[in-house]
Amino acid sequence: MFDFDLHMVLLILTAAVVTFMTRIGGYILIVKMTRIPPRVEAALNAVPAAVLTTLVAPAFFNGGWDTKAAMTVALFVGLRYPSTFMLITGWIVVMAWRRFAGI
Repeated sequence: MFDFDLHMVLLILTAAVVTFMTRIGGYILIVKMTRIPPRVEAALNAVPAAVLTTLVAPAFFNGGWDTKAAMTVALFVGLRYPSTFMLITGWIVVMAWRRFAGI
């Protein structure tokens, strides 16, 4: 039923250990610092925007016109209103586009 591949299991375990070590290593470095340097603080402040970009950009450039329209409208709504309205507006645009464009 299942084809057991030891090499794949070892690869997954190694990736898990390396991921854990990078996470715990960052925590240990931050805890050991008495003061966070301004450059490190600036880098940490940039992480949410970088993560959001890596999630949104592929969907925008690889998605259809319904996705592009929804993301564009959601961007402008998100500049003015809370994130819940942004998500609802994006969802409405995608559903309306698919309903009326026949996708």
